Amino acid sequence: MTTPREYFEHRADQLKAYRDAESSLIADMLGYYSELEKKLLDENALLRTQNENLQLDLQDSHSTRRELQKQSNLAAQVVQSAKVEINLLQNRNPYVIALIDGDGVIFNSSFVSQGIEGGKKAATALRNLVLEQCHDTELTEEIEVIAKVCTNITGLINAFTRDGGHESAVAFKDFTLGFTQGKASFDFVDVGPGKERADSKIKALTRWNLRNHNCKQILLGISHDAGYAPFLDEIGEKHKITIIKGPPTVPELIATGIQILDFSELFRTEKLINRLSNGSNNNAVAASTWAGITSATPPPAVINIKSSVKTNSTKASPVLVSAMPAWSPGPRGLDEPLKQDLNVLDKVKNRTGNDKLCNNYFLRGYCPKGDGCNFVHDHDITSAEMTAIAYLTRLNPCTNQQYCEDDKCIYGHHCPSVSNGECKAYGCRFTKDQHPPGTFIRRPKGGAWE
Repeated sequence: MTTPREYFEHRADQLKAYRDAESSLIADMLGYYSELEKKLLDENALLRTQNENLQLDLQDSHSTRRELQKQSNLAAQVVQSAKVEINLLQNRNPYVIALIDGDGVIFNSSFVSQGIEGGKKAATALRNLVLEQCHDTELTEEIEVIAKVCTNITGLINAFTRDGGHESAVAFKDFTLGFTQGKASFDFVDVGPGKERADSKIKALTRWNLRNHNCKQILLGISHDAGYAPFLDEIGEKHKITIIKGPPTVPELIATGIQILDFSELFRTEKLINRLSNGSNNNAVAASTWAGITSATPPPAVINIKSSVKTNSTKASPVLVSAMPAWSPGPRGLDEPLKQDLNVLDKVKNRTGNDKLCNNYFLRGYCPKGDGCNFVHDHDITSAEMTAIAYLTRLNPCTNQQYCEDDKCIYGHHCPSVSNGECKAYGCRFTKDQHPPGTFIRRPKGGAWE
């Protein structure tokens, strides 16, 4: 039997064990929560740091967005300003340009015959006709009219002279001046002789103006020339091209579908060649332009001779040695015919060695060899002798042939020895195509025909 002491000691042990367990529990709990608290504090600190970073990022994003918004607004303003500026530039100084191939589209005689005053009237009439086509545009009041007539002026003067019309050389020259003076933006451009000189310039000007936004329309005076058709077919902006009709428009240009304006009150409606072919000039050459006609058959010209030249008093029978049948050797045309005194020609031909007359000195007025030349310079030459050496020099083909652009070239641009369908030259240096078609070459130089 348990004594009360043992009982209470037992109860005391139980209480102590309970208290020890309680203390252990409390210690464990405190340790657990201490670790938990530390972990939570660390996580909280991390979250706080992350939150601060996110706040900074958010602030930065707001700042960046605002900056981007400002830049976007500024860019939009710049774009809008650029659009306005481009529109202003495209519509500032708007112009319409008329490019006239003056070799085929020629002003009416009623203008040309009036000289300077006629040129001014033609310029005004052309400007008014062009502006009439611009009445529907918003820029009618501001638009400028530019005109360039590209042609061989010397060729046209010769053509007018041979055509027998009322236009004289002086009147036409004055007309070109009047046309240029009539409007500040109007010009007569002398392209000189040569194949398709006017064509090339007009095509180049057309390409350049098509790239210019200020150019609202290009009027081409080319109705006579089918050679422009391939060029026009390559143009993508055909709506900016209009053809001016002088002579009847050739079918090739009609086929391009480009609009055609009839300016017959300003330009000739017929080609001058049709009138020329009915005249008395047997050397008339069929060509598509005035430059071709005038360069092909120029009238006999006086050879420039020094003032000291004397006239040969010996009576002789002049013979037209270089007369040619009606044909066209190429873009330069026929050389001027020369009337020869056969007796003088024989004497000049019989000069040999150092006694030969210097072609350069007498025909060109100077000799590039100067005192080193082996031929005669000191000679009181007659006009008949001058003509003789001019003829003999022409027996040598020009190296540029029909594409020679030297108006004072002394060499031949086709065979000058053809008479009655036969080449009379011995060892002719000219090729087959430098003779009229069907010419019989009795003694060609070896290799000249191959």
